[in-house]
Amino acid sequence: MTGHALLIDGKKVAARVVEDVAAGARALTARGVRPGLAVVLVGEDPASQVYVRAKGKAAETCGFHSVQHTLPASTGEADLIALVDRLNADPAIHGILVQLPLPGQIDAGRVLERIAPAKDVDGFHPFNAGLLAVGELGRALVPCTPAGSMILLREAARDLGRTLSGLEAVVVGRSNIVGKPMAQLLLAEHCTVTIAHSRTRDLAAVVARADVVVAAVGRPEMVKGAWIKPGAIVIDVGINRVPADGLDKNGKPRTRLVGDVDFESACANAGAITPVPGGVGPMTIAILMQNTLTAAERSAR
Repeated sequence: MTGHALLIDGKKVAARVVEDVAAGARALTARGVRPGLAVVLVGEDPASQVYVRAKGKAAETCGFHSVQHTLPASTGEADLIALVDRLNADPAIHGILVQLPLPGQIDAGRVLERIAPAKDVDGFHPFNAGLLAVGELGRALVPCTPAGSMILLREAARDLGRTLSGLEAVVVGRSNIVGKPMAQLLLAEHCTVTIAHSRTRDLAAVVARADVVVAAVGRPEMVKGAWIKPGAIVIDVGINRVPADGLDKNGKPRTRLVGDVDFESACANAGAITPVPGGVGPMTIAILMQNTLTAAERSAR
């Protein structure tokens, strides 16, 4: 039962973005510059391995020059930084992505700051964060998940016959990866923005004011349907694995993916909502490809 909410299909939109990127990559390659993406994986975290494989596959679909560097979990910070320096200097590489999380002996902040801002396709470098903060969206590389969420939000607003300008938006979550950049992007669309989080007093009342709710807090089904203003657009960034009934074919307890929003109850009130999975998730990799193409195009100017 999905109430009357419009379901926002992230897979469909992501496929369109990837198609556009592939066309742009063909045009750029014809001018003698083939977009190049280097992905660096340290250690053997299973979730990271899945993400890295998906990123490599998407890069090949787009016709990019795609390189993966897999380093042992024991790799030291100096060795990882030396690799980043080599990739910074490599003219065939336009985008560098160091998969997070990194092992404990490595300071992720120092590594991410070492990536040349022009090749920072994750958008995590303080230089790109600064450009976004001062509203220079045309010069920044914007973090992939918020950028993808923004495309879905714009499409949903258009489908509902609304304009984002002047709407009240609440972002639940204040991470540097999603919450803060999402707030900057919403400000750029002329929304009135509140950043809420786990310490917010009466979170339910804050969310209930919102015409746009972006949930990025990392807690399964924390945002309840009763909190959602009727007709609000809900973008659920959360991906949480929770227990499900029964056992899988290997005899292990089943799990299922849920978002940060209680989807079933939210559908009764929301005007539009992203499902989990199949909402924001597919957009993240699509925007990574878009950012890599953008970085390559800028290098070719």
